[in-house]
Amino acid sequence: MSRSPLVLLPGLLNTRRVFDPQVEALADIADFTIPELWHHDTMAAMADAVLARAPATFALCGFSMGGYVAFEIFRRAPERVERIALIDTQAAPDSPETAARRRGFIEQTRIGRFHGIHPTLLPQLVHPSRVDDESITQPLFDMACEIGGDGFVRQQQAILGRADSRPLLVEIEMPTLVIVGRHDRVTPPERAQQMASDIANARLEVIDDSGHMTPLEKPAEVSAALRRWLTQ
Repeated sequence: MSRSPLVLLPGLLNTRRVFDPQVEALADIADFTIPELWHHDTMAAMADAVLARAPATFALCGFSMGGYVAFEIFRRAPERVERIALIDTQAAPDSPETAARRRGFIEQTRIGRFHGIHPTLLPQLVHPSRVDDESITQPLFDMACEIGGDGFVRQQQAILGRADSRPLLVEIEMPTLVIVGRHDRVTPPERAQQMASDIANARLEVIDDSGHMTPLEKPAEVSAALRRWLTQ
């Protein structure tokens, strides 16, 4: 069986490790490209770097911030994208309150107050039942430390400067998968539902008992959904 080129785009403060369960589960059907997205401070630069590394055509999967990059890639090179998966992400720009909070994070980091993901943030990121699950939380801490304060600032600047991708949704005609954790507090299910309703050929999968970090919290369910999407 031939394997499909699959580009996986990690989220904010995530390295390629966020997709470790999917890489293991889908190795029989996918050839992976997983760029690191903390070296650039605009969505345009991130998208250009991905396109420079990616195969001629590919399936594209973006998680959280990676979804914002996926939209920018589609905006720039739609002819190269064969299908799209959007996991725990959104097409809308930040609200003024969220944008102000991001700017606050940037300022705190610049004065030396970056400490990765603080345990008090975990209830925002994972399902309440997993706040003390080290198999999920330790990778989050480790990835954040690897990216560091400078990478965090660049990512937040890119997110702040991103375009509104809602007008783009009606242009997406290839097979599309939208996945969201039912208890995602960062990009709630209603935003995923709205994206799926605006994309002509979209399938929505809401994953029970999961927060925002669905690829790590519910790896078997996410991998199964991606397998169906890749092989349909």
